[in-house]
Amino acid sequence: MSTYVILYKFTDQGSKTVKESPARVDAAIKAVEAMGGKSLGVYYVMGEYDLVSIGEIPNDEAAMAFALSIGAAGNAHTTTLKAFTKDQFAAIVKKLP
Repeated sequence: MSTYVILYKFTDQGSKTVKESPARVDAAIKAVEAMGGKSLGVYYVMGEYDLVSIGEIPNDEAAMAFALSIGAAGNAHTTTLKAFTKDQFAAIVKKLP
């Protein structure tokens, strides 16, 4: 299972219906769980992004499908980052020539 950080920016539609955002987050957590993943945290943030989520998702294809489904709903644009632990990173750099 891989870890992903997803950054969200509300669209105009998402801003207009911001009061519904907590219910949309609950639905998104259930969608991640339905694909075999796990939500590790969801945070509303100030600054360039409106929301940040961290979760474990089975693979890149599932992560992409999830992000596309969020975008298709029209309430937010996403930026998805695949995250590596310190140990995973150490194993990767050991493979460098």
